[in-house]
Amino acid sequence: MRRPTGLAMDLTPLRESRDFRLLFIGFLGAMVGALMTSVAVAVQIYEVTGSPLHIGLVSLARALPVVVGVLIGGVLADRHDRRLLMLATRLPLTLVSAALAVNALLPEPRLWVIYAATAMTGLLAGLGGPAMMAAIPALVGTERLAAAGALTAASAQFAALLGPAVGGLLVAGPGLAACFAVDAAGFLVFSAAVYFVRPLPPATAQAGKGVRQAFTAVADGVRFVRGHRLIVGLLLIDAAAMVFTMPQALYPVLADQQFGGGPGVVGLLYAAPALGALIGAATSGWTGRAGGHALIGAVLLWGLSLTGFGATSYLPLALTLLALAGLGDLISETLRSALLQHGTPDELRGRVSGLWMVQATVSPALGNAAVGLLAELTGARAAVVMGGLFCVTATLVVAAAFPALRHARLTGSPESPASSVSPASSVSSEPSDQAPPNATDSGHGDAESPTDAEAPTKRSAR
Repeated sequence: MRRPTGLAMDLTPLRESRDFRLLFIGFLGAMVGALMTSVAVAVQIYEVTGSPLHIGLVSLARALPVVVGVLIGGVLADRHDRRLLMLATRLPLTLVSAALAVNALLPEPRLWVIYAATAMTGLLAGLGGPAMMAAIPALVGTERLAAAGALTAASAQFAALLGPAVGGLLVAGPGLAACFAVDAAGFLVFSAAVYFVRPLPPATAQAGKGVRQAFTAVADGVRFVRGHRLIVGLLLIDAAAMVFTMPQALYPVLADQQFGGGPGVVGLLYAAPALGALIGAATSGWTGRAGGHALIGAVLLWGLSLTGFGATSYLPLALTLLALAGLGDLISETLRSALLQHGTPDELRGRVSGLWMVQATVSPALGNAAVGLLAELTGARAAVVMGGLFCVTATLVVAAAFPALRHARLTGSPESPASSVSPASSVSSEPSDQAPPNATDSGHGDAESPTDAEAPTKRSAR
């Protein structure tokens, strides 16, 4: 099938796959509510504690259970129907959001309820996340991974544009409980849509269901990732973009101290990166032909834009820079996800997706906590500027150290499952790190190995 040649977003996955359309609609509904809740939680934490560090710590409260969840969820996704796993882990989130709504209605909301609900959200999201990532190649085919990744990221960013802006208005109007109630409704929409998706069992069922076999299965995924230089490079460049470079935890503080606004300004700060991401998604047709150099450039755009954002106190310029950061984030997210999925065989996709999500969850959570701690020590503006400069420097170091990342391409056939069942054999066939960009399919597949978003985009996935 011929790839699109223009800049316009490739809508083929939506046209050709009914099941992908359903997943797309459900994911969009869930994300609108989830990102309204992200604003509500940040504002509520700041109101209760007055501390930017607590805003960062609540991200860690979600991240730690996610790590446990995705390691288990990755094994489950390679053994069981991925559709059922998505249903079983997303439907209970309606109750978690309802608990947050009830807590917000109390005369004195309990801080521990926010932390507990956040932790439960992380655990359930982790258990179901690998199944969602692993399901996408089965729904659209390997030729449309970049297009599906761009569409999924675009839906998340549209939700990130709409959700925080509406969330800020609701917090300023009806109140926090209204945001949490809409979040609960969003998860119901997701569950209803996924219910009508066809069954999605793994292509090759994994033998053995005991605890020892589960640990062995996780170890196989670790060996597969460790043996592919491109996947290691993707993990490191993503960490470079996230650690010390997550200003979301500081939006309530910056809105108050730097821009002199309230919840409405907080909502605008959350929404601005989503606007840039939507522009990037609308012009993402070229990403199916792109590779490592475009990925590196997109991460540098993210870091430089955030550096400028921290340095200015002029709100229109700050929103513009956040939009540029969102554009860079969308492109890098799309390319990282497609490269990961392209080179990972189906029987390992659940576990590799789980390991990817561990990094994708821990790095932003550590970033939010680190930025919160830096803000306590140096001030919010200085923390954002230092984080952006760290991102730029770390990205250049990773790009120099991993030629396989620079040479990565989405062209060519992914490596066959038969060649990857044994991690040791797949590693042995890998070319040197100096492989040329136009390597043959067998060698190039190993050099690129890999496959988001997140996925649902990880910056905002719940």
